[in-house]
Amino acid sequence: MRSSATRYGSIAQFLHWCTAIVVLVTFIYGPGGPEQRVYSSVHEFDRRLHETLGLCVFALTLIRLLWQAYDTRPETPPVSRWMAVMAAAVQWMLYLLLLALPLTAISGAWLEGHPLTLIGGRDIPPLLGTSHGAGSVIASLHKWLGDAIMWLAAFHAFAAIFHHVFLKDDVLTAMLPRWFPSGRARTGR
Repeated sequence: MRSSATRYGSIAQFLHWCTAIVVLVTFIYGPGGPEQRVYSSVHEFDRRLHETLGLCVFALTLIRLLWQAYDTRPETPPVSRWMAVMAAAVQWMLYLLLLALPLTAISGAWLEGHPLTLIGGRDIPPLLGTSHGAGSVIASLHKWLGDAIMWLAAFHAFAAIFHHVFLKDDVLTAMLPRWFPSGRARTGR
């Protein structure tokens, strides 16, 4: 369950992959576009699913951060200084985006005067005073951050594959479940 010196534990792996999948599905179901499109009845299901999954992303991120405070991390393979700095920067930017995206979505919607709409017909009315201009700016920022997290996640995945294929280290396999074909750590190095 806990991480070892060479692999992430099953809880860390579950939280990582669950977050990745939920972020991707949330992005796909984001209605996008101008306010009139987002809040039109045609896109109600997509919006409700997007907002519900966005809250799940926020909760998963908080749980991941709490788990990381408790769990150990596998040792990183020796890499050049610039690669280590880049890896740390990407990880922190991903966590920042995982927290900022739901917060900008909620505050943008509420400032524009819209409730947070969830699956099952549950709505959370605005808890902030209306400031449509500020809400619109924050909603635009949310859309930009949504694109940014997808690009950054793609870079993160590419870096893991680069480590696996070219550097031939266990960066990728440390996060893969043991049952996954490439999830078995290499031996005899």
